Amino acid sequence: MTLMKSLMSAAAAVALTAGAALAEPALIFDLGGKFDKSFNEAAFAGAQRWAEETGESFREIELQSEAQREQALRRFAEAGSNPIVMAGFAFADALGQVAADYPDTKFVIIDMVVDAPNVRSVVFNEHEGSYLVGMLAAKASKSGTVGFIGGMDIPLIRKFACGYAEGVKAANPDATVIANMTGTTPAAWNDPVKGSELTKAQISQGADVVYAAAGGTGVGVLQTAADEGILSIGVDSNQNHLHPGKVLTSMTKRVDNAVFEAFTDGVDLKTGFSVMGLSNGGVGFAVDDNNASLISDDMQAAADEAAAKIATGEITVHDYMSDDSCPVLSF
Repeated sequence: MTLMKSLMSAAAAVALTAGAALAEPALIFDLGGKFDKSFNEAAFAGAQRWAEETGESFREIELQSEAQREQALRRFAEAGSNPIVMAGFAFADALGQVAADYPDTKFVIIDMVVDAPNVRSVVFNEHEGSYLVGMLAAKASKSGTVGFIGGMDIPLIRKFACGYAEGVKAANPDATVIANMTGTTPAAWNDPVKGSELTKAQISQGADVVYAAAGGTGVGVLQTAADEGILSIGVDSNQNHLHPGKVLTSMTKRVDNAVFEAFTDGVDLKTGFSVMGLSNGGVGFAVDDNNASLISDDMQAAADEAAAKIATGEITVHDYMSDDSCPVLSF
């Protein structure tokens, strides 16, 4: 069987197992799998919430390779799924090839902008949420050195890192921020062993709080931080529960809300450009029973005050993607 036939069969099988309801929505996960405990899993949570509240079903597929992106889009579109939601910036090229061929199908891409009349592009102000957890990291650090571990080295992840560094410096101008990326290919999103190695390297340089924005790789970062007796910061989903009392907080990126809203809007969803930030609940930081003992009243108050000022524009957090630079961190 040829590769193309294999991909077509796999996508068709997934579609069939989910049912053949007209205009049934679909969700395509990025590489790393839907249970990555981070970005993909947040997308899945939004779809699940929609299914539970409506009693309806949705189609889904977990990609195994880059080659499947366009094929999965076409198979779901041909099967009548509407809307079709893609979790991740890497779908941009494939969507650019597909969208015009299915003008009656609505597509939603998360973390990238694709200019087409039947596409909703959802992006997040990750730098704003990262600023807040940076402030918390600086206040929790005893060494004055904190770390950042990103996944694939792309402008989007540098956006996380830069916002984080700004928040750290706002809370402690004398603090040191160490930043490392896991790699330059999509494999960087799912390499917990490399995440662990980078965490140990940052600890050896004095870091006692490490923020991971690395998809499945972050699982290794959080595990190693807990094992080595330092604090970590989760990302996208609330990851506080993974190591109770050891995860300082999580920068929540409400990918779940983006998927839930898209599925709820259905075939009538409005297309165009959508930004989710602090002003509309798109990003934030998580405090729950798992980390409440780590967040003092002073820390909570400082972060809440900063969040309010960012939401109103009184504080502006630099967006790395606006000019490919960061005033407080070198890559």
